Amino acid sequence: MKSGEHRYIWEARDWPNWRYDLAILAGPLAEASKSQGLLLGRLADVGVALRDQASLLALTEDVVKTSEIEGEILNVASVRSSIARRLGVDIGAVAPVDRHVEGVVDMVIDATSRAASPLSVERLHGWHAALFPTGFSGMSRVAVGQWRSDADGPMQVVSGPVGRRKVHFEAPPAETLPDQMDQFLAWANGDSGEPALVKAGLAHLWFVTVHPFDDGNGRIARAIGDLFLTRADGSAQRFYSLSAQIQRERKDYYQVLERTQKGTLDVTRWLAWFLGALARAVNSAHGTLDVVLNKARFWQHWAGTPLNERQVKVLNRALDGLEGKLTSSKWASLARCSPDTALRDITQLLDLGVLTRTPGGGRSTSYELVRR
Repeated sequence: MKSGEHRYIWEARDWPNWRYDLAILAGPLAEASKSQGLLLGRLADVGVALRDQASLLALTEDVVKTSEIEGEILNVASVRSSIARRLGVDIGAVAPVDRHVEGVVDMVIDATSRAASPLSVERLHGWHAALFPTGFSGMSRVAVGQWRSDADGPMQVVSGPVGRRKVHFEAPPAETLPDQMDQFLAWANGDSGEPALVKAGLAHLWFVTVHPFDDGNGRIARAIGDLFLTRADGSAQRFYSLSAQIQRERKDYYQVLERTQKGTLDVTRWLAWFLGALARAVNSAHGTLDVVLNKARFWQHWAGTPLNERQVKVLNRALDGLEGKLTSSKWASLARCSPDTALRDITQLLDLGVLTRTPGGGRSTSYELVRR
């Protein structure tokens, strides 16, 4: 069938009989698998505590970035604290509870920690309800925990200002959703024969094309992708974030998705992009692991040095990566102390050789960790 015979992929006569060229995908599959193997090999050489810290950082990035793609900015400290509680990882101070953060975390943790459990209508509805605890998305009411009704017209993905809207995609009619989702779930829970990483890419594409909810479809599609990637990895611990990579390549992601949804059922190009993004996500995770290992080496070196609670807190933040430079005013803000107390804390660490001044002086004075 030529793509010109239908406007959207779901209108094809043989929908959803996906096709792809495994010979073309052999290279991207091998590259993604190699990247995963190298990362898991490094992780095999570290202890359980460091693997837990690496997983905490990866999951925190995943939750933050999957929301950021949709324009929602979550508090990183709240996300990290919420995930740490669920994983049983001690991170010291606990950030205040945020019900919006809790909902996204609940979904991502359920998708990864219970990846072997079947997907079901109830489970997907539960994820959706967790994303919208107030029943609203911004100022708009959302039909929580149920398929969309299309009461206000077809479900469309649009961009641009009012009056000059561009329609990028229109989803299948609401009355077809029960059958559409039954078909998807039967495939998702069955042994359909695809390579595991290919199935992860198809699951993401299939769900976001059906677009069964009023809102939250992108976040749930990425959680479904994480579920299948967890199955492929054979470990419930996550050490990389595909959502973070999609955020970094957001423009390309939407372009290839739109071309695919307006194309034929041969989705080789989509799968090649998905596998490439996966390999790049895994490669980026080596940086996360470096942060964890550097942090462990830092505290091993200074284990016998008495430091106060404020100093430990701010040094940990600096080790995790701060936005901008570490100044005395930023120290006071992070430690919630007076400027004078912040300066005393910093001066002591300068004397000990934990911190050093960066070039500059006066109001521009900033500090950095001494790397050992």
